Amino acid sequence: MRTVSVDLQGREYTIYVGAGVRERLASVVAGLPGAHQVAVIADGHVAKLHLEKVVAGLDPPPTVLTVPPGESSKSREAAGRLYDGLAEARIERGDLIITLGGGMVGDLGGFVAATWLRGIRFVQVPTTLEAAIDASVGGKTGLNHPAGKNLIGAFHQPSAVVIDTDLLATLPQRDYTAGLGESVKHAAIRDAAFLAWQESNAEAIAAREQDVLTELIARNCEIKAAVVIRDEREQNLRAVLNFGHTIGHAVEHVLEYDLRHGECVALGMIAANELACARGLLDRSVADRIARLIGRLGLPRRLPRAVDTREIVEVCRMDKKVRAGRVHFVLLRELGTPERVGDVSEEEIGAAVRAIQPA
Repeated sequence: MRTVSVDLQGREYTIYVGAGVRERLASVVAGLPGAHQVAVIADGHVAKLHLEKVVAGLDPPPTVLTVPPGESSKSREAAGRLYDGLAEARIERGDLIITLGGGMVGDLGGFVAATWLRGIRFVQVPTTLEAAIDASVGGKTGLNHPAGKNLIGAFHQPSAVVIDTDLLATLPQRDYTAGLGESVKHAAIRDAAFLAWQESNAEAIAAREQDVLTELIARNCEIKAAVVIRDEREQNLRAVLNFGHTIGHAVEHVLEYDLRHGECVALGMIAANELACARGLLDRSVADRIARLIGRLGLPRRLPRAVDTREIVEVCRMDKKVRAGRVHFVLLRELGTPERVGDVSEEEIGAAVRAIQPA
């Protein structure tokens, strides 16, 4: 087992990573004083696979609230139904929510925890690789809006994150691979040595070798935690975690979530690197190296179908990263050296999108 500490002043918590660490959940909950009741918010599909073994040992048994799988559940309507369930269960301010599922459930359940009774504690139990290495760490919660992804949200840190690598065994290969997009992103913006490690271990990562998987998740959590500790509310440094997300989120929205989030991040990184190369910020060899790793890990390098560039530009304008009407991008100067820019033109976005259009 590996542990990672997120040392936020007064709101410290621990991330537990390894095979079988779900068995620690009961002791984690017991270590949170005053929680008389627990509510589990779970993806309905994940609940069928993992709920029984995850909540074993919790006493009293938790209230279980499920939502349909898929990004469409990250909505105001789904949140409203969960509030109704919490009210019926009489979940109080001192009680606890456990989110069980992928990034959608973590975002949705975390937002419900942040807003129920003006904020109650929650523990993340991610069951996808993307959630384990990114979404479950850092306290970003949110809902989607018809105008764009994650436009409704709150910062609300978990009380613990329990990442049992055994739970990833049932993850379909495409969903597992999609999570690797965030891993490439973390390495590209913060740790060139970690990128090289992923290049050296690409086949073992794809095969889900247990020791390699634990190391992969722990190193990603360390990178994410280090950024969050320095800039919890994305005032400055944390914005670098948006590398690949500006165009990535727009693609995700325009394609109506046909692609997984991590797949869109991978495409967004390639597009952002094209933009950086065109500006003379990034050496082409670095962009090609990142694109090769994306391909070796099984992530897409081209869109599955052509998209209207004007529609991508319009969605980018609705992104949370827009400031004073300007679309902000995170671009690389070199591995580990990102830079935020706010003067990207529509023509530049169009050229970047053309780099990921179908051949």
